[in-house]
Amino acid sequence: MRPPLRRFALVALAGCSAVTLLTAADTRKPTTEWLARPSEAARLARVEAGLTPATIPGEEPRRMSLQRWMELYKIPGVSIAVFEKNALVWAKGYGVMQAGGTDPVTPDTLFQAASISKPVTALAAMHYVEAGKWSLDENINDKLISWKLPENDFTKTEKVTLRRLLSHSAGTTVHGFPGYAVTEPLPTTVQILDGVKPANTAPVRVDVVPGTQTRYSGGGITIVQAMMVDQLKKPFPQIMRETVLAPLGLKHSTYEQPLPASLAPLATSGTYFGGKSVEGQWHVYPEMAAAGLWTTPSDLARIAIEVSKARAGKSSRVVSQAMAKQMLTKQSDDFGIGFQWEEGKNRFGHGGSNEGFQCSLTAFADSGSGVVIMTNSDSGYMLLDRIADSVAAEYGWKSYVPRPAPMFIQVGLLARLKGTEAALAWYRSMKRDGAEGKLSPDDLNNLGYQLLREGLKDDALKVLKANVELYPDDSNAHDSLGEGYMEAGQKAEAITHYKKSFALDPKNTHAVQMLQKLGAQP
Repeated sequence: MRPPLRRFALVALAGCSAVTLLTAADTRKPTTEWLARPSEAARLARVEAGLTPATIPGEEPRRMSLQRWMELYKIPGVSIAVFEKNALVWAKGYGVMQAGGTDPVTPDTLFQAASISKPVTALAAMHYVEAGKWSLDENINDKLISWKLPENDFTKTEKVTLRRLLSHSAGTTVHGFPGYAVTEPLPTTVQILDGVKPANTAPVRVDVVPGTQTRYSGGGITIVQAMMVDQLKKPFPQIMRETVLAPLGLKHSTYEQPLPASLAPLATSGTYFGGKSVEGQWHVYPEMAAAGLWTTPSDLARIAIEVSKARAGKSSRVVSQAMAKQMLTKQSDDFGIGFQWEEGKNRFGHGGSNEGFQCSLTAFADSGSGVVIMTNSDSGYMLLDRIADSVAAEYGWKSYVPRPAPMFIQVGLLARLKGTEAALAWYRSMKRDGAEGKLSPDDLNNLGYQLLREGLKDDALKVLKANVELYPDDSNAHDSLGEGYMEAGQKAEAITHYKKSFALDPKNTHAVQMLQKLGAQP
């Protein structure tokens, strides 16, 4: 099966319509860089020059510019904002708004924030907790009007609450959302929650006792969206504009879905692996609370700054100091309220992955420092850590600990620089030499799908075949090879591996569906 992209946002306007404020950028000459002071230029240049080099076995490390990394991964555009001591210090756009285009990315160019929409939604929800509109720990069904979450054996004792929904511990299903092509009909929120057409995801239900497990759930955040609209009796984009975006003066953000045509010229186009633009430029996300924010790195930085200032008692434009502290306190394994939270490091943030977009927000509450990186490509996640590492090194963030590059990124990088055969030979040597603890069937599975998405079917099949050879008892490896054969038009081979996948994992409903599509039975 296809590996999930890493998923770890704003919108609307102060006092005027979104159209008025956002289209004002049209009249200005595009500027790709903004500096708080001239001295930041040297620091920005050191960030660009300090990207971790590519490591090739048997060769000296290769240092490459950000532009070269973008070319390698076929990422059309990147936008970055850095903040220190609760103030923006620089913002810069790189590349172009659409693959093959010439319009430059600027600091005011809009990107889809994807799942970073969630903690911004949480800020608004917490504002109304303090206003007495609802509470964190009551049964969410007591506040839902247009729809009710079906009760079952899992909810007999423990209930689904706002706190649990916003910390991904409510036991709700549906990890994320693929969005809808711009030409497709859009479901209502109720249709999404019940999994009724034209919704393209399963019903949102509870299948784990609430409060007993942390499991990421975009479906749960969509329940929050329904509750907020039910209680406040306003469209969700208006709620977010009035509660978060306008009070913080965010002039380049909106939760409107679909994006109004008047704002389209300000927005980047999503890009698939391999550099092909998303048809219609982007997908539409009626799951606005979970994935619907259009924004810029600078506006997201302003949100993170507000959270840090509120926690320090220096601002209360959205939530109080007490509420900000609660949001940045561990509520489940990985989360505070809305934000991912790392105990002991005062580090909060979130990542985002929509169709053709990848982004990340990293912030430190004690120092008011952080970085926001947004890209208009599915390949963007392969650069996010590399950029953040360089920023953290330049600004001396002691609590920032770089993460080793995942093996699938290392093998993918080698494939791009030296070819698929060289990457497979290196991976086989790693497995042969006992690097088992660092390796996983997901490594080659990810690379195989990247190659498939780039139209390199022969190379993809080589990789997916190697994965089955190295991990013969992995159900998903066989499932993925089955898909590779399907795309290559080799029906008999696809059936063989889907059957093997099902034999190894009788719960693999995807294999059953593919076999039925191929006219076969498990």
